[in-house]
Amino acid sequence: GTYRCRLEKNSFSYQAYGKSVVCERHRHRYEFNNKYRQILAQKGLRATGIFPEKNLVEILEIPDHPWFVAVQFHPEFQSRPAYPHPLFKDFIKAAMK
Repeated sequence: GTYRCRLEKNSFSYQAYGKSVVCERHRHRYEFNNKYRQILAQKGLRATGIFPEKNLVEILEIPDHPWFVAVQFHPEFQSRPAYPHPLFKDFIKAAMK
């Protein structure tokens, strides 16, 4: 299934997509446990992509890292050799620096 994801403007993900709302596909029913959201935020892990209908974390980032992005969805479902997914493209750019 496809889910909407709202991105924080000051994030690696927003920079990669160039927009504030994206749709991504899932192939599981796993969810981030929001009980740990504040604790992880205090340790530097920031929730930058949220499924707004249920306030579920879709994307986590470490802002102080050169490029750390963790996602709940499968970006490879929308990636093709000649048209890589925006997150893959930005990851490669960051790795080349």
